[in-house]
Amino acid sequence: MNILISGFEPFGGSPINPTEELMEQIGREDLGEAFADVRLHTLLLPVRYDECAAKLLAETRRLKPDAVIACGLAAGRTAITPERIAINVKDTESYADNEGRSPRDEPIRADGPDGLLSTLPIRRIVQELQAAGIPSAVSNTAGTYICNNTMYALLDDLRESGSPALAGFVHFPASTRLAALKPSLPSLPQETLLEALRLIVRVTAEAVRGAD
Repeated sequence: MNILISGFEPFGGSPINPTEELMEQIGREDLGEAFADVRLHTLLLPVRYDECAAKLLAETRRLKPDAVIACGLAAGRTAITPERIAINVKDTESYADNEGRSPRDEPIRADGPDGLLSTLPIRRIVQELQAAGIPSAVSNTAGTYICNNTMYALLDDLRESGSPALAGFVHFPASTRLAALKPSLPSLPQETLLEALRLIVRVTAEAVRGAD
């Protein structure tokens, strides 16, 4: 079983993105004997409109994974939040992307659906994270920035191609190291974020097996 996991480079003037660190960490993970058949692939994405999606879609088409777990930072959130839906809009509310672009009210795909739902087992992910003592909740908005751009394009491409791959997006709060630079931010230790991602991978792998 192949599972593709993506994270993002730093953005918004911050030198740290905990999802970039997660990509480095999860790539070295041993998920245990029960998941010996699971091979993890990681990909770091640019924080640039459309290029973020193009890079992920290229790797998805090449790899043809059984599942794609896209990860991003939602600084200010207090929990790990699997996203329920991506919407067909690019709208910059705060800061430009890493190329200085700030689209407003633009569609991601001109003739695309208004919204696309995650196919990851988001409710089970939340339940398992909460059972492990990790704050988690289903989120009903992925925003209108790069994360939503990536999630929408990924789901749209898989839908168009008829791929059975499970896919979706998970937002992570700031890490403690990032919050040390911005003390007002809610945060969780990087070790907890890694524990959460490890669990998300396991739950997703179980869902893939159940769909076979």
